[in-house]
Amino acid sequence: MANLQTAAPAARGTKPRVKKHAFHLDMTPMVDLAFLLLTFFMLTTTFSKPTIMEVAMPDPKGKTDVPASGAMTVLLDKNHTVHYFYGLNSEAEPAQLHTTSFGAGGLRQALLSFRPKNGMVLIKASDKAAYQSMVDALDEMNITNTKKYALVDINPADEHLLAQVR
Repeated sequence: MANLQTAAPAARGTKPRVKKHAFHLDMTPMVDLAFLLLTFFMLTTTFSKPTIMEVAMPDPKGKTDVPASGAMTVLLDKNHTVHYFYGLNSEAEPAQLHTTSFGAGGLRQALLSFRPKNGMVLIKASDKAAYQSMVDALDEMNITNTKKYALVDINPADEHLLAQVR
């Protein structure tokens, strides 16, 4: 609250002097208003919700055969590099390997150009691949609206194919 300053009574016969009072601003209402505004904005703000991507994993007991004509395999390797090939790879019949990046003109364009009717993308990460590469590959599946993809263990034929590129 505001303070009242009272002066002692002046002596008789003397003219009372006008005293200059120091200005005192009471900050209590300003602090109350600040806390009310802070409380209001805290209660009415919506916090950002974490965005997650759900991955439906197949039943490990069930076996799904993918035809060679409808498969695209994405191999994730060290140094954030991406290799892909169409069809299936085997020791007897090695696949034609293509190298690209995670840029908009890289893996995304390869996924958009691969659109067979019942096609499936197989994502395989080598032992030297970074976790970020897997996250980026899953993001590209989401961006290109690829419905059928699977996270598959890398086989020796694919390891041999990667060793030729390194």
